[in-house]
Amino acid sequence: MDADLSVSAASAAPESEVARKRRVHGMLKQYYGINDEGKVAPESRDPCDINGPHFDPELYLNKLRKECSLTELMDQESLMVKQIRSLDSDMQTLVYENYNKFISATDTIRKMKNDFKKMEDEMDCLSANMAAITEFSARISGTLQDQHAQITKLSGVHTLLRKLQFLFELPARLNKCLELQAYAQAVSSHRRARSVLQQYSHMPSFRGIQDDCHAIMEQLAQRLRQKFRDGGSSAKDLSECVELLLQLDEPAEELCDKFLSHAQSRLEADLQGLEAEMDILEFIDRGCNEFVSNLCLVIASYQELFINRPQEGDLASKNIPQMASGKLHSFVDSLATRYFSLVERRIQEEKGVGDNSLLVRALDRFHRRLQAISKLLPGSAVPSQGTEIVVQAARERIRQYLSALQSFYLDSLTDVRQALAAPRLSDAAPSLPELLSSLSASILNQIKSVLASVHLFTAKDITFSNKPYFKGEFCSQGVREGLVVSFIKFVCQSSRHFCESAGDRGGSTPPALLLLLSRLCLDYETSTISYILTLTDEQFLVQHHVPVTPVTALCSEAREAAQKLLNHYVKVQGLIISQMLRKSVETRDWVNTIEPRNVRAVMKRVVEDTTSIDVQVGLLYEEGVRKAHSSDSSKRTFSVYSSSRQQARYAPSYTPSAPMDTNLLSNIHKLFSERIDIFSPVEFNKVSVLTGIIKISLKTFLECVRLRTFGRYGLQQIQVDCHYLQMYLWRFVSDENLVHFLLDEIVGSAAHRCLDPAPMEQSVIEVICERG
Repeated sequence: MDADLSVSAASAAPESEVARKRRVHGMLKQYYGINDEGKVAPESRDPCDINGPHFDPELYLNKLRKECSLTELMDQESLMVKQIRSLDSDMQTLVYENYNKFISATDTIRKMKNDFKKMEDEMDCLSANMAAITEFSARISGTLQDQHAQITKLSGVHTLLRKLQFLFELPARLNKCLELQAYAQAVSSHRRARSVLQQYSHMPSFRGIQDDCHAIMEQLAQRLRQKFRDGGSSAKDLSECVELLLQLDEPAEELCDKFLSHAQSRLEADLQGLEAEMDILEFIDRGCNEFVSNLCLVIASYQELFINRPQEGDLASKNIPQMASGKLHSFVDSLATRYFSLVERRIQEEKGVGDNSLLVRALDRFHRRLQAISKLLPGSAVPSQGTEIVVQAARERIRQYLSALQSFYLDSLTDVRQALAAPRLSDAAPSLPELLSSLSASILNQIKSVLASVHLFTAKDITFSNKPYFKGEFCSQGVREGLVVSFIKFVCQSSRHFCESAGDRGGSTPPALLLLLSRLCLDYETSTISYILTLTDEQFLVQHHVPVTPVTALCSEAREAAQKLLNHYVKVQGLIISQMLRKSVETRDWVNTIEPRNVRAVMKRVVEDTTSIDVQVGLLYEEGVRKAHSSDSSKRTFSVYSSSRQQARYAPSYTPSAPMDTNLLSNIHKLFSERIDIFSPVEFNKVSVLTGIIKISLKTFLECVRLRTFGRYGLQQIQVDCHYLQMYLWRFVSDENLVHFLLDEIVGSAAHRCLDPAPMEQSVIEVICERG
């Protein structure tokens, strides 16, 4: 056993008291062969198992000597000595502890033995006393057995005399209660004696008592009726008064009407108190604390008095509860309608869209307090009407926020127009990208702010947020469609309005604003619309159970608006430049003009304006794709006749003096040329925009030239002007051949309408243009 315990204790380190006791307990279980489940473990029959009952020391030592070296044997000896010492120490501690426990147990047993002896003596004494009491009780019962019937009879007579005494004293008692205004006690006393007096009313003495009581109770009823008519008492006193009158067999239907009439006067006074000016939260609090609370008290009192009242005898007919219930519903509905009209009118006065929390808190209290009516009066339409008011308030709030967003957008556009119209006197003036970024950011922040305000209607701590409307329709049709989608459509529609309302010359809308709005709508199509709708769906947990506007439809609408704005921008800018060219052609005498020495100022202005437009468009749109330019784009020459280079291949004997032949060749050349669409839609890049503007300008220049007659120097001036335009305009378009073709057409048209078509030398034209 010592070797067994020593091996188990050898691996233990210093532990706490609880762990040490657990370990010692485990050692004992191991010694007695008990496993963790409390069962005896199967014995080990290995003679070399130092923990087994069949352990053989000789075999164990022989095995160690054969298998272990001298060093291992010495280590094993040291280990066993250490384990034996540790086990000895644990065993001594265990013996000391058990010794103390044995002494304590001995003392306890000795004390319990003395206590039980004393308790046995007391129980013997108690048993003797109970036996004596039982014997004494039996002797008393035997003695009084003959007088028991007589005592019972006398007791009954005594009870009857007390009742008779109560009846004889009843009129005096009722008068005393009447003097002290203890009306409830008087009614209670009369109800106790009423059946007896009615049963023995044929006897003269009882008949007199009954008549006296009837007279007194009639007087009491008159006082109660007067008190009820005055209505100056509290609601509790009024209910007690009605209760007493009902017990006095007053007509229940008449009391119903009177009770509701008095309650209506009180509740109407509460409604009149709501007319004063106050904020929405104070208005709702006063209405709930006064009107709704008093209405709930009236409903509870009325139901207790007339509807839930137990029917006793002929106190009330069986139809009274049904009749009273109908009157109560009509009464509640009429007063609630008046109250709701006041609430709706007060909510409509909340026009501001600043802090929405005050209104939501007020609506939450309003809705919560109305739920008490649904519990008191099941089947009433009042709670549903209150919920509808909350729903209408939420819808109206969404409309107000939509209007506020639209106003904010229009005000922001006004600020942008003012910034564009202001003179650029300093470098601090905002550029188009800065204006676009500021406009887009301010609109997005305003939308987020509005969504945060509207989100208060669906907060978890708001009672009406659990209603089906606020979980479904409010989020999808109200916020998403009615607010966000409607605002995005408004942005697109108002942007298109700038194109529809402008006149032929662009109206009063700055072209830069058209360009900025086109970029804004394009940004909405690429990213902003998707971001806003995703934010709305995530914030409001929108469930698309009903058809909603898809993102692709809104993006298509925004892209259409952007395309229309950009097309209109090209048209407006083209018309501005065309107007300058038209005036320059129509106001000049081309037949009697002098020999050209300079490029006309209007051509320089056209190049300057085109360059300015190029810079302006480049601030918002990418460059775009251009066709490869030829090496002599800026040095191209213009013949007097647009088809003179091809005349040799068509007619070797052709001379420039044959205008019909020249026109014929020119028309043949146009048949095989690519058609130029002047007002075709432009792409969303700078090159496409500038190409559209230049096409409109040069086409206008061509049409104006066709309506004039030119002299020699007039033709030469057109040559100089077209060469100057060609030197610069080819850089802005996607295909330089387009500029070459239109300028060829202009020079050729001027030559066809020239009285003396003598063109200027190309070298002279180049000198004049370079000097210009």
